[in-house]
Amino acid sequence: MRRGRENASARAPAVAGAFYPADADTLRREVSALLAAARPPDLPAPPKALIVPHAGYVYSGAVAAAAYALLRESCRTLRRVVLIGPSHRVPLAGIAVPEVDYFLTPLGTIPLDLPLRSELLRRSGIVESDGAHASEHCLEVQLPFLQLILPEFTLLPLVAGSASPQQVASVLADAWGGDETLVIVSSDLSHYHRYDTARMIDAATCAAIRAFDTGLSDEQACGAVGINGLLYLARELGLGTTEIARCNSGDTAGDRIRVVGYAAFALHTPRLL
Repeated sequence: MRRGRENASARAPAVAGAFYPADADTLRREVSALLAAARPPDLPAPPKALIVPHAGYVYSGAVAAAAYALLRESCRTLRRVVLIGPSHRVPLAGIAVPEVDYFLTPLGTIPLDLPLRSELLRRSGIVESDGAHASEHCLEVQLPFLQLILPEFTLLPLVAGSASPQQVASVLADAWGGDETLVIVSSDLSHYHRYDTARMIDAATCAAIRAFDTGLSDEQACGAVGINGLLYLARELGLGTTEIARCNSGDTAGDRIRVVGYAAFALHTPRLL
């Protein structure tokens, strides 16, 4: 039986103080500075979906901020965020929603979209699992950006394990909504190659994303399951895609011996010719 509101529970931050500052004022200043420095390209329409990286802010924060800065004009329209990323720590078949009713960050409380969660739980392949969400960083690191750029929103967090592009696309289609809903896929690119090798691999991966290739592997992008599903649905809907920013940890705060790649994309109504 679903808990009553008087017994509502929350997921506490798992990587505050590691991937981003745990102090609220410091976090607010850091994210605000990243957003202020972002210079994203012009789009033909507000983004309906984003692909953003999920490393520590010192590594991928500027790339993520370039995508979130695109929401400045549509921020007052958006009221719901559907956020999907890979399960890094818990083996998972299908897609997991959390049992809790709220997610917490140092910047405050984010309510989950409980009606939408209930609807999705009627589907096969969707399970409830706080365990899959408890230590997962890929969704958590997106939340402070959203809290600073959106006045108010509800969240549907999804952690993906093994699932086909069609399965993921079907779930996203059920949660797609209208102009009030933003879909975000959390993913980094290649992992632990030398700098020049990583740049070549990531360039090919980004070309595949721009071409709506739904056959990306985990070696190309750790969030490939979510990306493939989003691209499958976006292709069906006739959306356009724009690459927003790209770099790797060798460009930001790491050495160039074993780097991790990052890129951000926006999916949107295509530009009319």
